[in-house]
Amino acid sequence: MNSKTPISRRTLAKSIGLGAGIAAGATLLGGIAAPAIVRAQAKTTLKLGHLANEENVWHKASLVFAEEVAKRTNGAVEVKVFPNEQLGKETDLIKGIQLGTIDFTITGESLQNWAPAAALLAVPYGIRDLDHLDKVVTGEPGRKIAESIEQKTQLVPLTYFARGPRNLTSKRPIKSPDELNGLKMRVPNVPLFVSFWQGLGAKPTPMAFSEVFTGLQNDTIEAQENPLALIKSASFYEVQKYVNQTEHVISWIYLVGGSKRMGRLPAEQRTAIMEAAKAAQAAERKLFIEDEAKLAADLKAKGMEFVTVDKAAFAEKGRAAVVAALSPEIKPIYDEILAVK
Repeated sequence: MNSKTPISRRTLAKSIGLGAGIAAGATLLGGIAAPAIVRAQAKTTLKLGHLANEENVWHKASLVFAEEVAKRTNGAVEVKVFPNEQLGKETDLIKGIQLGTIDFTITGESLQNWAPAAALLAVPYGIRDLDHLDKVVTGEPGRKIAESIEQKTQLVPLTYFARGPRNLTSKRPIKSPDELNGLKMRVPNVPLFVSFWQGLGAKPTPMAFSEVFTGLQNDTIEAQENPLALIKSASFYEVQKYVNQTEHVISWIYLVGGSKRMGRLPAEQRTAIMEAAKAAQAAERKLFIEDEAKLAADLKAKGMEFVTVDKAAFAEKGRAAVVAALSPEIKPIYDEILAVK
């Protein structure tokens, strides 16, 4: 293999002894018989920038990744981790990897600006639960999404992390979509999300996240939707009483590296990086499950009530709006996601 050429996911899989036909997540995360400990050589320093703060599980997983890379390369490769947008916002980080000024980041559906298939990382009621998510990402749909991302962005998905489900918070309990009629709610500026909530009968308003607390406080909006981590960190418990457990978006995000940068590394270092990513994914999942339980307990202690909703009714009523919002290019992969058992 020419060590000076960009490395593709399939080539990378072959370089660590995996069959080219194995699905994306399985290729990236499994099938390696023994850890690669390589001989000492001149140190290479790589930069990993991300958006989360030091308490976030993504940051903690990034530190595991850095530690594992150092261990598995016998110190030959050092990964420096920069949280809190220190190296730029998400789009800046993506462009930095493409330019070669940054080596790794954590990113997800924002990649749809380059690769439309990345929108499927966060589709309302596309993923049913964590078990379904793992099967999708490591199966044929995940392989197609990851390969599309690499082909169109030159970013190689190394592993994936689960994201906290998005839930609807409000000032009154909401158990069925019929109770949404006319509800003024904030959504991020994501066309698919706007279409979904309109299809459910609500009145979604795109709004900057920094404006949401004031909007809820002033009754400009009555509700909003976000994962528990953001509900807590933004202190929405001060202006919202109910967490309606819609879990309408269960999604994942990728730890990615640049294909050109990876291609310039010796094969044994590429292998070590892939194995380190696998270890980081396992650590992140454990932390993620613990964190979700703690967040729920903390919000309940702050006075929020958790409401069980008819998720099947939400999914059924919103399905037509979701399908209509998907492009013909990615609709077949969406159907494959739904078909995964």
